[in-house]
Amino acid sequence: MWGHPWLRCPPCSLSPQAGMDGAPPPASPAGLSAYVAVSQLLGLTLLATTGAWLGRYRGGVAWHSPLQFNVHPLCMVLGMVFLQGDALLVYRVFRHEAKRSTKVLHAALHGLALVIALVGIVAVFESHRTKGIPDMYSLHSWCGMAAFVLYLLQWLLGCGFFLLPGASSSLRGRYKPQHVFFGIALFALSIAACLLGITEMLLFNIKDSYRHFVPEGVLANTLGVLLLAFGLVVGYVLTRDDWKRPPLAEELALSMDFKTLTEGETPDGGSQ
Repeated sequence: MWGHPWLRCPPCSLSPQAGMDGAPPPASPAGLSAYVAVSQLLGLTLLATTGAWLGRYRGGVAWHSPLQFNVHPLCMVLGMVFLQGDALLVYRVFRHEAKRSTKVLHAALHGLALVIALVGIVAVFESHRTKGIPDMYSLHSWCGMAAFVLYLLQWLLGCGFFLLPGASSSLRGRYKPQHVFFGIALFALSIAACLLGITEMLLFNIKDSYRHFVPEGVLANTLGVLLLAFGLVVGYVLTRDDWKRPPLAEELALSMDFKTLTEGETPDGGSQ
């Protein structure tokens, strides 16, 4: 009996979501689990569709070969769309876990997405250099590079403000709205860049037959629709105010203690 984690904590540290001793945490809000499940189904399907397109019609993926370019779309869809979207959903899915653990997972998924995207960027630059193709002249390349650079900046600022010690509570509070907004905006920009890239690839490779509804064009268009659907579902989950992660009781207490220590405020709002 004494091995239960709640019994090793003082009563004041229990989460309000837990209710009575021994009671399980409350279920997720109605509909949230279904939307998250749909988002993951769409995400896995768009990854499989990307692989099928590159494998069936573009010859597959390899690094030291003429197929090196194909690493680029695979990595960008995996990193800048799927993993970025899942990182954004962390605070909706892990609602009753410790805030610190949730922050670390959120930052780790974004960091992994950045590493994978960087591999894709290196692949396309090396492929262009080998084939003598100029870089950074298309709208797709401009939007894609902007998304990556801003995404990296967003990640660094997020780690600095929320993961690492040093930022005051008031400073975090002022920056949080910008962090949330640009997180969703960069996710949308990443999807837009992928859609531009799909169109660019189709026009380069099947320009003359694209208008005849050839199978490759239909499959690539399907991938574009899946990207839009994934973005819309993730965006809907993120913008539902009643699906936001509620603060746990111990988090509210720690937040008050942190504010008192860093800003000289007492719990009643006065100053020491």
